[in-house]
Amino acid sequence: MTATAAMTGGLVVPAAVATPAAARSRALAGDPFTLGVASGDPAKDGFVLWTRLALDPLGGGGLGGMPGRDVEVAWQVATDERFSKVVRSGAETAAADRGHSVHVELSGLEPGREYFYRFKTGRHMSPAGRTRTSPAGDTAAFTFAVAACAHYEHGYYTAYRRLAEQDPDLVVHLGDYMYEYAPDGYKAIEGRVRRHTEGTCRTLADYRMRHAQYKSDPDLQRAHAVAPWLVAFDDHELENNWAGEVSSTADPVFARRKAAAFRAYYENMPLRRTSVTGGASIRVHRRVDWGRAARFHLLDTRQFRDDQACADGLRSGCDERLDAGRTLLGADQRDWLLDGLHRSPARWNLIGQQILMAQRDWRQGPGREVSMDSWDGYAAERTRLLTALRDSGAGNPVVLTGDAHMHHAADLRIDFDDPDSPKVGVELVTSSVTSDGDGYRDQARVEEIVAENPHISYLDQRRGYIVCRLAADELRADFRTLEYVSRRGAPAKTTHTVTVPAGQAGGPALAGAAGVSRTARTGPR
Repeated sequence: MTATAAMTGGLVVPAAVATPAAARSRALAGDPFTLGVASGDPAKDGFVLWTRLALDPLGGGGLGGMPGRDVEVAWQVATDERFSKVVRSGAETAAADRGHSVHVELSGLEPGREYFYRFKTGRHMSPAGRTRTSPAGDTAAFTFAVAACAHYEHGYYTAYRRLAEQDPDLVVHLGDYMYEYAPDGYKAIEGRVRRHTEGTCRTLADYRMRHAQYKSDPDLQRAHAVAPWLVAFDDHELENNWAGEVSSTADPVFARRKAAAFRAYYENMPLRRTSVTGGASIRVHRRVDWGRAARFHLLDTRQFRDDQACADGLRSGCDERLDAGRTLLGADQRDWLLDGLHRSPARWNLIGQQILMAQRDWRQGPGREVSMDSWDGYAAERTRLLTALRDSGAGNPVVLTGDAHMHHAADLRIDFDDPDSPKVGVELVTSSVTSDGDGYRDQARVEEIVAENPHISYLDQRRGYIVCRLAADELRADFRTLEYVSRRGAPAKTTHTVTVPAGQAGGPALAGAAGVSRTARTGPR
C-alpha cells in the first residue's frame, strides 16, 4: 500500500502508521533495526526489500525481544542516498508469527538503475541500503561477487567487509550462510573467536535466534546493504549433509525440524513469496536475468537428492555412487534447468549451486578417493548433466560453487579421466568466509591434488570470496583471499585471476593471469 500522510525524519509515513496516540502508547522500547537491511532477486522493474525487527537479537526465545504483536513498518525507495527524490513509499506489517520480518516486493521501477531504501517504525529509522534493478537489454560490464560458508565461531566476517568495499552490482551467496551446531559442535579449531547461541538448532526459535546472531554482525550487514543478493542454502542452514527426506543424524522429527529451518530461512532472507511452499519444503531454484548479458540459474542440491552413497564421507571403491538411477537434482529440477539453458537468450549462463561439480580425487596414485556428498557421489547424473549442457546450446556456461572451503578453478569435462574429453564449461569455486578458520599451508599437498586432477588449475584454502567482472567478450574472476580471520582487520588481495573468453567457456582450458602466485592451501573437508 502506498498512502502517505505525515513526514517524520525525512521518511514519508503511511497513514496507517501515523496514529499518534496509538503509536506513542505502543512504541517500541528501543531500536528494532539491529539486524540491518537487505535486498535481493533483482528484476528489470524491481527487487525484494527485507528487514526483521529485533530489539534484542538473542532475547525472547527467538523473538528478538519483540512484543508478541504485529508492528507496522514504513518503507521508502529513492533515487539518491539523501532520500530527496523518493519514488516509492508504503507500509508492511511485521507480523509476530513471521518473526517480525518484512518482505517488500517492488515492481514498476526503471531498469538498470541504482536505488536506495530504508525502513521506519515509530521514531526509529533503519540504516539505508543500496540496491539496483537489472537492465532491460544489453548492458556494459557488471560486477558480481560470490561467497559461501560463514561459520560464526571460526572467525570474523572481514571477508564480507572487503567484499562490500569492492562495490559489486550483485552478490551471489551459495549456502552455509549459518551453521546449526551447538558451541564447539563443528570442527573444533584452535582459537575459536566467537560462541554460538546454546544448543543445536532444532526448533523454529532456535533457528530464528541463530539467524539473528549471524545477522547482527556489522560486516555482514554492510555486505547486505551494498547490493542485492541472490541466495540459496546448502546443508548447514538445516543440518550437516542432509539429503532429501533423510537426516544425517537420524532425527526422528526431521520433517518438523526441516519446516522450522525453512521458515526461519525465508524470514531472514530477501526472497520472494514464490519461495514459500509451506511445510517441510521451500523453493530456492529459480532464474534471475541480468538483461541479455547473463542468466543466473540457481539450483537446490539438497531437497531432491538421494541419500549419499556408501554411508557418506570420503570413500574409495564405492560402486553405489556410479548407479545410473541415483539423482542429486531430482527429475523435475533437472528438466527445469535444461529447459532454461536451452531457451536462454543470455550471452552468459551462470549456474549457481552448492557442491563441487568437477571430479576431485584425494588419493595420489592408483585408485580414487572422492566425497560422497559432492557430485562425485552422483557420477552418472553428473555425466548426463554435462552432456546435456554441451547439447543445450546455452551461451558460455560457467558453474559457480560454494561448500568446499577452498578456492578452485576447474574445467568441466564429460569424462574427467580422459584429458581429451570435451570440455563443456568452467567451474569457479569460492573458498569460505570463515569456515575452517585461518587454514593451513601445505603446498606439497596442493601440488599432489592438482597433479592427480589436471582439470583443476588452482586451489587455495585461505578464506575469501570471488569477484567476477562480466563483459560481452569475457568473464574475469579474481580470487580474493585473507591471510587470517582469527582477528579483525585482515586485508584482502587477489591471489589468482581466471579469464574466460566469450565463446570459449566450453573450449580451451582456463586462462590464469600471468604472474599471479599459485601459492595455495588445501586439505580435505
